[in-house]
Amino acid sequence: MADRIFTLALWLIAAMVTLAFAWLLGDILVKGLPAISWEFLSQAPSRAGRQGGIWPILVSTLLILSVAICIALPLGLCSAIWLAEFTRRDGPLGRRIGLVLDILAGVPSIVIGLFGYAFFSGFMGLGFSILSGGLTLACMMLPILVRTAESGLTAVSDDWRQAAAALAMRRSSVLRHVLLPAAAPAITAGLLLAIGRATAETAALIFTSGYVDRMPESLSDSGRALSVHIYDLSMNVTGGDRAAYGSALVLVSLIVAINLLANQLSLHWAKRKVTLT
Repeated sequence: MADRIFTLALWLIAAMVTLAFAWLLGDILVKGLPAISWEFLSQAPSRAGRQGGIWPILVSTLLILSVAICIALPLGLCSAIWLAEFTRRDGPLGRRIGLVLDILAGVPSIVIGLFGYAFFSGFMGLGFSILSGGLTLACMMLPILVRTAESGLTAVSDDWRQAAAALAMRRSSVLRHVLLPAAAPAITAGLLLAIGRATAETAALIFTSGYVDRMPESLSDSGRALSVHIYDLSMNVTGGDRAAYGSALVLVSLIVAINLLANQLSLHWAKRKVTLT
C-alpha cells in the first residue's frame, strides 16, 4: 500500500508539472501566433516595440549567445578536463573547487549582472555592449558546464584509461579519441543547460548589454536581447502585450531549436561511444 501511494504521488506531481507547462506553452501559442509574420521577423521595432518587428533584437540575442558560448565552452571544457584528469578526485583541492562551482551555479542572476556591470562594463571599459553581455553570460554558464562535463569525464570507466596506457597512447590522444567522445553526451547536456539559462536571462543583460533596439554594427555596440525586449514590452510599454507574446514565442522556439540540435549531437556522440565500446 505504501508503494502504491508513493507511486501515485509521483504520477500526480509529474502530471501537475506537465499541465503547468502545457498551460504556459498554450497561452504563449494562442496569444503569440497572431503576432508572428515575415514583417515581424524581418523589420526593426517602431513606436517603442508596439509595431514593426524584432530583427535587430534577434540579431543581438544571437550575437550575445555566440560570444558567451565561444568564451564558456573552451574554458569550461579545459577546466573540467583538469579537474577530472589532472587532480585527485577525492583530494582537498578538487573538493574545494567543486564547492565553489556549486555556489557560483546558485548565485542569483542579478548579482552576476551587477558583477558584469562593475567589471566588464566599468573596470574593463566595455560599457553597455554585446561583448559585455556575452562575457557576463559566460560567467553564468561556466559553473554548470564545468560540473556536468567533469561528471561525464569521471563517469568514463577507468578500464578505458588503463587500456590506452597499455597501448602507450599519449594522454592528449586518449583525451581526444577516447574520453571526450565517451563523455560527449554529458558535455552536450551541460552546454544545453547553460545555454538554456543564458538565453532566457534578463537581469544580467539589463546591466551589461543595454536597452538599445537598433541593429548592432559591432560587438562593442549596445544590443537588446529578446528577454529584455519581452520585459520592456510587458512592464514599460502600454499596448505592447501582443508584441511581447510574439517575442516570447520566438524565444521559446529558439530554445526548442537549440534543444533539438543538442539532442541530435548527443545521439551522434552516443553512437560513436557504442562503436568505440
